[in-house]
Amino acid sequence: MDGFTQFIATALKAGNAVIIVATESHRESLLPRLHVHGVDISAAIEEGRYLSLDAADTLSKFMVNDLPDPARFLEAAANLFAAAVKAAKGEHPRVAVCGECDPPLWTLGKGEAAIRLEQLWNKLAETHDIDILCGYPLGRFHRVQDSQIFQQICAEHSAVHSR
Repeated sequence: MDGFTQFIATALKAGNAVIIVATESHRESLLPRLHVHGVDISAAIEEGRYLSLDAADTLSKFMVNDLPDPARFLEAAANLFAAAVKAAKGEHPRVAVCGECDPPLWTLGKGEAAIRLEQLWNKLAETHDIDILCGYPLGRFHRVQDSQIFQQICAEHSAVHSR
């Protein structure tokens, strides 16, 4: 949550928009943390620069047969980004995406779906001015096959940090 808080606070203070796709408990715990970091979260919400979405609900919009459907994903994401960019301030507005859609897939044993979703986010990043921060609970990667999936997921990212 510390990483998400820093990432979101930096983006909002720069006038950018933020899309959070996370569990309800994580989304709720971010609000007071952002306030402590000097973010006027009420203003960001009112301006449409802070969009908070439930991870499970978001996944349901584009999952087909336990895999992310590329067309549905790109359509849903494009609509979100259009609204977020419109709300962002500045000469070169960006959108910061902070999410944890992949961990629920991995937890349900859908490692291939998590990897494909990472690839779709990367494809989206090629055509949109976005910064993406993915959160994974490292304590869940216990089995050998989990480690292999985690390594494949890490390979889809431009940088990986752990604590």
